[in-house]
Amino acid sequence: MVEFDEVKLLIGEILQLGDRTRAFGPETPLLGSIPEFDSMAVVTLIHALEQQFGIQIADDEISAETFETVGRVYDFVRDKVVAAI
Repeated sequence: MVEFDEVKLLIGEILQLGDRTRAFGPETPLLGSIPEFDSMAVVTLIHALEQQFGIQIADDEISAETFETVGRVYDFVRDKVVAAI
């Protein structure tokens, strides 16, 4: 099963946020709020999520809402993993 902290730490790693990641909660805004979270970071995060959690993310599943908050990314990944079981 996917843990929130796994997703949170992966986001922090991709964005190279260091200790700032510790303060992340489900409502922590991402897209438009963290300068490091640009379009290239989104692509890198998608690839990392696919690799770490063994999921496939189709282009039509990607939206700004998915990357709006840390919690939304977690929910998306959790739902993908559950659907794959």
